[in-house]
Amino acid sequence: MEILDENGKTISKSNEESKRILAGVLAILLGGLAIHKFILGYTKTGIIQLVLTFATCGAVGLISLIEGIIYLTKTDEEFINTYQINKKEWF
Repeated sequence: MEILDENGKTISKSNEESKRILAGVLAILLGGLAIHKFILGYTKTGIIQLVLTFATCGAVGLISLIEGIIYLTKTDEEFINTYQINKKEWF
């Protein structure tokens, strides 16, 4: 099955799978730094989460832990549809 982004370009499943795994692991291990947001191309959201991490002394890292678990439990198709095509930035 071919998956297209909003510009009509084909999205490679193998490329997106590696982003899913990388983003999930980074969200769990280094979540407070919001690296997983930058990997997925959510620069504005990443900056917001990074600022909130410093403002709350790291308490926002719990959100990243939850996001990492969600990323890793989704199938490749669900991940691509949710985070690449529909651009869902939080949870």
